[in-house]
Amino acid sequence: MKFSVSQSSLSQALAVVSKGMGSNSTLPILSGILITAAEGTLTFQTTDLTINVRHRIAAMVEEAGSTVVSGKILMNIVKTLPDAAVSFEGGERVVSISCDKSTFRLNTLDPSDFPEFPQFALGRTIELPSSLLSEMVDKVYKVTSRDTSRPILSGVLLSVEENTIRLVATDSYRLAVCDSNAETSSADEAFQTIVPGMTFHDVLTLPSMTEKVLIGTTDSQVVFVFGNTTYITRKIEGNFPNYKQLLPADCNTSVKVNVSEFASALKRVSVIALANPSVRVDIDTDGGVMKLSASSPDQGESTELLPVDVEGQSMSIALNYHYVFDCVNAAANEKEITLELLSAMQPGIFKSYAKINYLYLLMPVRM
Repeated sequence: MKFSVSQSSLSQALAVVSKGMGSNSTLPILSGILITAAEGTLTFQTTDLTINVRHRIAAMVEEAGSTVVSGKILMNIVKTLPDAAVSFEGGERVVSISCDKSTFRLNTLDPSDFPEFPQFALGRTIELPSSLLSEMVDKVYKVTSRDTSRPILSGVLLSVEENTIRLVATDSYRLAVCDSNAETSSADEAFQTIVPGMTFHDVLTLPSMTEKVLIGTTDSQVVFVFGNTTYITRKIEGNFPNYKQLLPADCNTSVKVNVSEFASALKRVSVIALANPSVRVDIDTDGGVMKLSASSPDQGESTELLPVDVEGQSMSIALNYHYVFDCVNAAANEKEITLELLSAMQPGIFKSYAKINYLYLLMPVRM
């Protein structure tokens, strides 16, 4: 095997496939990158047996071949190299890497031991605008659960119907829903699947992402195809919770608040809430004021008043301020957000309306 490739192109390729590398695997081969050189093309592959990533780039290939090298070491080497041609030679047991005045010799693993890239025949596919989808995923993926005992809650429900894209995530304490309209390749037939939340976020932030991304499903996989990259992850099996039954038809109190002012006030008040992560929200309809307050037996207490536009009854509710911050950050680009309340013991619902409509339901905590 013998080839040369630019440092910038190689660095981007490694950044793409690094998302599939096994980080804590007991099998060294899963921490490696399979590099295959053939006819002017380099193919990079990684897998942790759950995620599989394949990416291709152009290169000057003098001699075809394949090898497996340590992904972490190769990435660390390439980061330090100047933007010049990087040459590889060898591959059976050792590969030599040279660039400018630098030379490295890395031990390699047998490529025949590397797991084969999955074969797939996509049953359903849809093509979506990647920038819009990425923005939507950013608003919901942090709400997915880290509890491995309920894998369905670690996923984001993606549904597309009549050019409406909707994403839903919940960890059973809160629920995030966002939807937007966009031209899709599935105007007539509905598309639905559940994608692991962190994976969904990772794939849309890859440097090789193109303007549109093709998403397809098999019986057990979700496949993303864009440009010269194929990214395969497991599909989460099961029925997503019926989130629509959690959404009340009306509310007793509706409060419109400036997002940046609310975020700043919440940040100041929550400084006191170290041991107890709850912030009390008191709505005064007559005064048009929202009072945020927090207290700690050891530290003291804090309060702040915010002018708001209120409709309905005066009401109080206590919320986990960490969860409220996630909501506020997701709506950071909006000027205004609406908080709808039914009672102190029922969920509070934050809503914002823009190009992406956003709903965030949050269970109250004890006052």
